[in-house]
Amino acid sequence: MSETLQRRLEILAYALFIVAILVLPAFADVFWLNRFAKYLVYGMLGIAIAMSWGYSGILNLGQGLFFGAGAYMIAMSLKLASPTSLAQGSATPVPDFMLWNAEPGALTNLCCITGGSWLWIPFQWVGFGVIMGIALPVLLAFAIGTVIFRQRISGVFVAIITLAMVLLVRLLVIDLQPITNGFNGLTDLAWLTIGGFEFDPYLLATYYLVAAILIVVLIAARLLVATRAGLVLQAIRDDSNRARYLGFDVPRYQTFFFAVSAGIAGLAGMLYVVVAEFASPTFMDLTFSITMVVWAAVGGRSSLLGACIGAILINTIEASISETEMFVEAWKAIIGLIFVLVVLFMPRGLAGFAQDACAFVVAKVSGSRSAPTARAADTSNQPAE
Repeated sequence: MSETLQRRLEILAYALFIVAILVLPAFADVFWLNRFAKYLVYGMLGIAIAMSWGYSGILNLGQGLFFGAGAYMIAMSLKLASPTSLAQGSATPVPDFMLWNAEPGALTNLCCITGGSWLWIPFQWVGFGVIMGIALPVLLAFAIGTVIFRQRISGVFVAIITLAMVLLVRLLVIDLQPITNGFNGLTDLAWLTIGGFEFDPYLLATYYLVAAILIVVLIAARLLVATRAGLVLQAIRDDSNRARYLGFDVPRYQTFFFAVSAGIAGLAGMLYVVVAEFASPTFMDLTFSITMVVWAAVGGRSSLLGACIGAILINTIEASISETEMFVEAWKAIIGLIFVLVVLFMPRGLAGFAQDACAFVVAKVSGSRSAPTARAADTSNQPAE
């Protein structure tokens, strides 16, 4: 299959996917619309995993850290904007759980009601929470990536380090009960308001907000990996020593794309809070971080669109199966089985299978068209009797 035809088919696949998620609300009620909005967020996580694992060759098992960081940043702002925080009789909004954890006689003010409560002060402005929802994951990834990649740590060791980081931060969030609400997370949040318009999680506008951001992220990520920097990154993935020999600063490229992937995960975390109306330490759970990798593997880790579709597809199947009582407890085993089967029989995931199928069909069509021409040529070359 020629490169031009392959590119046209890829553009067609992206176009069909975009059309599908835009027309989906016409076939779903408000309950499923909210569900599908969450699945689109998971699709964004699939893109983040594909960028770090598929294109960079960095198996990041700590993506939940960046997802959770983005989620908590916006959740802190929305918590302060909720009616329960505004109705505490103080000059500044105060989260209700801080009142429950406050010492007797403590000032009901955000600056000093509990130790560390002053960290919440800037989050009275939702814009600050939105900025920090992307900035914090990117800064964390930049710091972690600089240390890891400058030391030329790679392979399974990167996976172990990122996994340890997400578990460490999760324990920290739980232990800081007075300012994070610990295991309970942040609930009873206000709706996101932009320009006076409130995004009700069950409204069509919220779904299209998530869908529009997913489309922008998907296209921007695809354009980024097609740039010179993206091509260099793929060369580093294939042979980092050769890239170093050619003069490329390998750690810089790896850290940059690691941070971009983290920023996408942080953005996904914020959107999830807008749709689900809570933030929880479970976002930084080991199981959730590994599940993200399964989504990308099923969809195709070397395809941004494939990983995105894999995440949406797996979660849609899970939602359907979970309604059947006999499969509820066995779902994790089913996910594990799907992962094993994909690794064994479709190592490039659904995207790779689709590419091979298209190549086969194109070859068949081209062969059937060229056969009559070849036979005619043979006939014309035969000597006349």
